[in-house]
Amino acid sequence: MAVNGIPQALPTLPVHPDPETEAVLDSGLLHELAHAFGGPFHFLLPHRFDANLAAFRAALDEAGVDGCVYYAKKANKAAAWIERCAATSAGVDVASPGELREVLGHGVRGENVVVTGPAKNEELLRIAVLQGALTAVDSLDELDRIIALARTGEVRPARLLLRRLPPAQPHSRFGLDEAELEEALTRCVRAGDAVRMEGFSFHLSGYAVQPRADLAGHLVDLCLKARVLGLQADRISIGGGFAVDYAAAGDWDSFLAAQQPGHYHARRRFTPADFYPYHSPVAGAEALRAVLAAVPAGGRDSLARRLRETGTVLLMEPGRALLDRAGCSVFRVQGVKDRDGYAVLTVDGTSLSLSEQWFNSEYLPDPVLVTPAGRVGGQGVHPACVGGATCLESDMLTWRKIPFPARPSAGDLLVYPNTAGYQMDSNESPFHDLALPPKIVLETTATPTGCGRPRWHLDRRPAC
Repeated sequence: MAVNGIPQALPTLPVHPDPETEAVLDSGLLHELAHAFGGPFHFLLPHRFDANLAAFRAALDEAGVDGCVYYAKKANKAAAWIERCAATSAGVDVASPGELREVLGHGVRGENVVVTGPAKNEELLRIAVLQGALTAVDSLDELDRIIALARTGEVRPARLLLRRLPPAQPHSRFGLDEAELEEALTRCVRAGDAVRMEGFSFHLSGYAVQPRADLAGHLVDLCLKARVLGLQADRISIGGGFAVDYAAAGDWDSFLAAQQPGHYHARRRFTPADFYPYHSPVAGAEALRAVLAAVPAGGRDSLARRLRETGTVLLMEPGRALLDRAGCSVFRVQGVKDRDGYAVLTVDGTSLSLSEQWFNSEYLPDPVLVTPAGRVGGQGVHPACVGGATCLESDMLTWRKIPFPARPSAGDLLVYPNTAGYQMDSNESPFHDLALPPKIVLETTATPTGCGRPRWHLDRRPAC
């Protein structure tokens, strides 16, 4: 049954309960910040980054595996995370000269940096060699350029990994195939002391556990082969691909089963394949545990045992997983228009600050309506989609008709939860000369009755 063309029982996707974030929403601070900055903003919770990092390290310790966690900087531009990496001796994964300069400038040592990305430019390779960073080599010509740089002047050996093209993903644009890998090993041997070939890496799409374990086992075999040639080859990198579990399984399954074009503004059509998997039964550090416990194809022992027995160090580059529950995005409603039984909200920012739209998709976790009196509860159903403050029809933060418990009004806030991983700034742009949303770092304070009002400061990375 439909009323005014809107199917009843609009689907929702609430995120997992998070009392700490809810306390921030109820503190009254967000309306003050919205007034102070006059536009949308993001708030960050750096201690959540610390907790996620500690969970990954605990998984390595429990398995008895030597390893290093590199934060994939592309997941969020804030300086706060790099400051936490410097304070905790964590590594950072970068892919541009700007990222590398920022990481070094915030105190991360060069030896704790891994440089990834395809076809790196000369400046990035030169700084990486000078600073002793580890570089994932993606092609034979890149290897030749690194060797030439390392032979120029009085510099240390170039530290590198050889990136393997995944045999199961032969059309990937990342990595060396089998013949190229053979040639790369030969060139590394010929380069002598100019390079330190420390092992192998891969870039694997998807979040499945077994393919990652299978390819990791293959890299261990490659390390053993390279050692016979006299190369160091004592570590492998399995990249990122550790999912984040945003929502409960039942809520996710119910959403996918219910959603249909009538639930979206302009009858926008999405299929389940268009969406990020907002529920993952194995996520974050638990996904690492699963990879370590898996038996690689053709073997008899777990990956963890293979790593221990061969003295191989495991490297990884999580981004989104280290930012789980570490930040939210806040927009102020500046207009409400009724349209065929639902409201079209216009907020003071743009969909460029919810980057899932970049992938022709939708950021599905329900935004929370916060009035000056606090979060809105109740059983009301007031459907509304959310548009951005530009003149583009496609500028929709949320195409879906969200069943808000009260009718949103101008001046209310919409808080999109858990956006620190890729969403809040991957696709940001000062379109229409709108200022980029600032990032606000929150520090919670303990009181005898729980958490007090958060303290805050601006992130130390200036918007550009």
